[in-house]
Amino acid sequence: MSHPTPTHPIACNPTVPVDWADPARQALFNTWLSSLASAQAVLPASVRVASADASYRRYLRVDTAHGASRIVMDAPPDRENSEPFVRIAGLMQAAGLNAPEVLDWQPQHGFMLLSDLGDATMMSAIDTERPQANHRLYMQAVDSLLQWQMASRPGVLPPYDAALLQRELSLFPDWYVAQHRGVQLDRKPAEVLAKAFALIVQRNLAAPSVYVHRDFMPRNLMMPFGSHAQLGVLDFQDAVYGPISYDIASLMRDAFLSWDEDFVLDITIRYWEKARQAGLMDFEDWHSDFGAFYRAVEWMGLQRHLKVAGIFARLSLRDGKAKYLADAPRFIHYIRRTCDRYRELGPLLKLIDEIEGSTPQVGFAYGRM
Repeated sequence: MSHPTPTHPIACNPTVPVDWADPARQALFNTWLSSLASAQAVLPASVRVASADASYRRYLRVDTAHGASRIVMDAPPDRENSEPFVRIAGLMQAAGLNAPEVLDWQPQHGFMLLSDLGDATMMSAIDTERPQANHRLYMQAVDSLLQWQMASRPGVLPPYDAALLQRELSLFPDWYVAQHRGVQLDRKPAEVLAKAFALIVQRNLAAPSVYVHRDFMPRNLMMPFGSHAQLGVLDFQDAVYGPISYDIASLMRDAFLSWDEDFVLDITIRYWEKARQAGLMDFEDWHSDFGAFYRAVEWMGLQRHLKVAGIFARLSLRDGKAKYLADAPRFIHYIRRTCDRYRELGPLLKLIDEIEGSTPQVGFAYGRM
């Protein structure tokens, strides 16, 4: 399952040693990396931590004899399946995206050597106080997203089907409501939630399908680095074939950053204009009616936000990563605003208010659709 989280390499002190909880795994790693010293010109003594993510993967950085650097993925095979990363990295490169190149992979032990996309994320370059100052960056992200979507073919990636959408939604009652809020839903509120989830799944499955990154947001996009003029793309191993509305919703309703509606609409409209020129909006009235497409984006965003609220609660409560729940109010805000726009989501909004113990918002500028 996709985990919205920074997986990018970050600047670090090359003198800080890498901590290994398992000496046997450390020995396997040292043997593997030393074997690459000739072919890949890596300097094993320069290995240091680059970053970790919400899964069991972590990333190291190592220098080369030519003055460049490489990234090492450490993904224990009993915890992480790295095959999708390798396969989807190839798909992205074939589509012309700036994704990491897999230079060496030892599947038996879960070590991988990758090209380095740098240590500056799109998030690090964003001016949060001046939305329009980030317009060029977001349009670069839109161009990469469209490139990815235009390469789509059915039968290549796993389907983002009803079972997966529903399984993700179940994280909300299981982890956010029951574990984080300590609320046990009796029959009536459980039915409200089930009916809302069924409607959300139905609406989202009606959309045309493309390749879906599933965490397409500034923390997983890297600033142009080295000879590349494009943004780099990371954390794509959970990519699927599903609703075209997903990744633009992910980009503009960020897990870690909120924008005013004007900026969200501006970028989403520009995405829509480019997508329809590319033939990606040839569905019902989407080609001529931005509003119809935007409603689909909101319904898709609602599914994502319910899912991520559950994921962040699970990361905090099960995995001891308490920082994630600090962003939970952002998701509840997203969820409530979307529910407030659509009459059929009124029962869900009321239930969320009861769970949160909050007073319903009034006077929302866009009303209900």
